[in-house]
Amino acid sequence: MDNFQKDIDDRANLTLSNRFELLLFRLGSSADDSKSELFGINVFKLREIVPMPGYTKPAGIKPPVMGMVNIRDQIIPVIDLPSVLGCKAENGLSILLITEYARSVQAFAVESVENIIRLDWTQVHTAEKAVNGQYITSIACLDNEQDSNNLAMVIDVEQILYDIVPADHDLHATRLKDTRKLQIKPGATTIVAEDSKVARAMLEKGLKAMDIPAQMHVTGQQAWEKIEKLAKEAQAEGVPVTDKIALVLTDLEMPEMDGFTLTRKIKTDPRLKNIPVVIHSSLSGNANEDHIRKVKADGYVAKFEINELSSVIQEVLERAERREEGPLISRLHSA
Repeated sequence: MDNFQKDIDDRANLTLSNRFELLLFRLGSSADDSKSELFGINVFKLREIVPMPGYTKPAGIKPPVMGMVNIRDQIIPVIDLPSVLGCKAENGLSILLITEYARSVQAFAVESVENIIRLDWTQVHTAEKAVNGQYITSIACLDNEQDSNNLAMVIDVEQILYDIVPADHDLHATRLKDTRKLQIKPGATTIVAEDSKVARAMLEKGLKAMDIPAQMHVTGQQAWEKIEKLAKEAQAEGVPVTDKIALVLTDLEMPEMDGFTLTRKIKTDPRLKNIPVVIHSSLSGNANEDHIRKVKADGYVAKFEINELSSVIQEVLERAERREEGPLISRLHSA
């Protein structure tokens, strides 16, 4: 298991080449066909992997939360991941995946871990229309064969936590403090790239509350294709591309093309470089913030703080109007 405990910062450079590392694990047999499916989670989400310790079950704890565990003097909820995904752990739950996500820490109990594999985001495809895909955000092809059945299902941590672990996230934008009308050119839109359903719903409601028109995309590749289409339209009409695109708001982890690659493609294209780009992600830390600066994003906000997002968008748009340079990194304190 020591192989899984490598310094995550060593993997940060993969983000600059549209690559990432996926931890593969098993949850036991599925309810449908009794097969042991392979699942995956981005290594950047992992704090550590530990053998299943003893845990306590306070009064009022309800499944799929198994109880609470003390890991390095931090009390963390333990979630029965096979139960969440409709599987049965035939050999017991022997491993805890300690994850840090959207400024929260939780432990997912799994049956076993397999290995870590390096993939290109082009090998990952959206699973929104998959059967029983409520908690599956994408499907990863583990080799380069187009018709390969060597697949892993990538779990949607955001949706799982939203449904199971209560948190004070204003996903419906009901407590938006600053609702000033932002300076958006008539006819311009915001291009949003976000593969998580729950995050996309929050962004859609939040942008609507800010009176910002938006077009939602599930992958970075889809967003890039739309950006290129609008850029060609602007060129044909003889107008700046910012008359068509007011802002790009992107997640980092996405099938087909990640947010780092999307941002870099925008900022290195002479036609597009003046479009403001804000990264909205649950992946935080100095390594990611360094890469955000390298790809010249205009702003970064950690999920899911709608008021912080509103403030950063306001400032980024004002700075874009003044043509100022330099990224705005919004550092949020843990609740």
